[in-house]
Amino acid sequence: MLNLKNNRIPGNVRRVHLIAVCGTGMAALAAALKERGYQVRGSDRRTYPPMSVFLAEKGIAVAEGFGPQNLFPAPDLVVVGNAVSRDNPEVQQMMAMDLCFCSMPQAVNHFMAAGKATLLVAGTHGKTTTAALMAWMLSVAGRDPGFLIGGIVKDFASNYRLGGGPEFVVEGDEYDTAFFDKGPKFLHYRPSLAVLTSVEFDHADIFPDLAHVRKAFDDFIEGLDPQSLLLAFDADENVADLMRGRSCRIQTCGTHASAFWRLENVRIAPPRTTFEVFRQGRFFAAFRTRLMGVHNLKNALAVIAAAHDLEIPVKAVQAALETFAGVRRRQEIRGVRRGVTVMDDFAHHPTAVRETLRAVKPFAGAGRLIAVFEPRTNTSMRSVFQDVYAHVFGEADLVCVRRPPLLKKIPAGQRFSSRRLVEDLKKRGQCAEYFSDTEGILDFLAKEAADGDVILIMSNGGFDNIHERLLERL
Repeated sequence: MLNLKNNRIPGNVRRVHLIAVCGTGMAALAAALKERGYQVRGSDRRTYPPMSVFLAEKGIAVAEGFGPQNLFPAPDLVVVGNAVSRDNPEVQQMMAMDLCFCSMPQAVNHFMAAGKATLLVAGTHGKTTTAALMAWMLSVAGRDPGFLIGGIVKDFASNYRLGGGPEFVVEGDEYDTAFFDKGPKFLHYRPSLAVLTSVEFDHADIFPDLAHVRKAFDDFIEGLDPQSLLLAFDADENVADLMRGRSCRIQTCGTHASAFWRLENVRIAPPRTTFEVFRQGRFFAAFRTRLMGVHNLKNALAVIAAAHDLEIPVKAVQAALETFAGVRRRQEIRGVRRGVTVMDDFAHHPTAVRETLRAVKPFAGAGRLIAVFEPRTNTSMRSVFQDVYAHVFGEADLVCVRRPPLLKKIPAGQRFSSRRLVEDLKKRGQCAEYFSDTEGILDFLAKEAADGDVILIMSNGGFDNIHERLLERL
């Protein structure tokens, strides 16, 4: 039986074991703990780049598979990832040994964020890029921030940093914390500044509907200190509803005339985009960035607003935006062969797919934009967005859709149909192809791709290393 009194971090921690260490956040925490001087090890069921490479480079031993033997010698603390269930053999052993344990957010607060001003980015979309840009902006300004972000930030070649400065940037996730704590992760943090990018239905495995998603964000906003600043996007009705009657400071960001921070005069001239920012209706400054898409400019707008509240000079913010290299797996060019550009992106939610395609299209030039989509999240493998997906690939000249690789995890009556999506796309006049496996996509694209094409591969997983394999074929 689980002893909840052991859900704590003891004062004499030397050895830490992380169950499900290959999650992006867990891997970053593991590396941060090792950098702090703790003895760190972990385990996971399966690994794939970039996190497997990241952990190996950090010299952190990872046991393949879960088993009681992984808890010997006994650690002083076990960090339990949110993907770990109560019946996990290591959890069972942890309980039998009466070990102290905690969730990832508890560990982050204790070992990484303690004594710092927490800057948190929340929302259905854009969290990783916004948090990464904020960390880079603080670094360029000489603030030496700590951070924990859900992707490898290219400028730091890492998704974490301990930092010696006064700020800690964290990506606030609405997903549940652990099997012993079903509340959202972001409820564990008490930010002095927060960004709310958007609120849409997602995580269908834990949220039955949009109302429950909204309730999670409602609880988060309600818990903000009255002195905290909340930067909220103005183009989301759910966000607008959640802003009403709050006690914290609120500033809106977006393109509406009434926005406190407003985006204007966007000019796309690949490889860069220029734009102007207005504050309370008055010109504030002009900026340039290599980020693609209006959605990313809105992410940048929130960082600009945050910088102003933190009294960071505009020139430092301009320099940060100009030099920001982005995040791995977010519109990341993996290579060019035979004039064909292969790009990797994490997009999987319908809104993210649509906005990513819109962002990349102007940079494709005269060639075709070929979208390759693997639905593999707990939401995208369900039929909840079956009809919606047919309307988000409009910017693509050709769409390749793979059958979900983990479909057996989903109840038969709730499964997403890639074949039906392709049929619906064809009915709308789009060129689309269905594939039962990754090998079929590789065979097809090796013959189909032509000089000038951009192949945008969208998946939140490893996708059978399709990017490198395709570059080899080309």
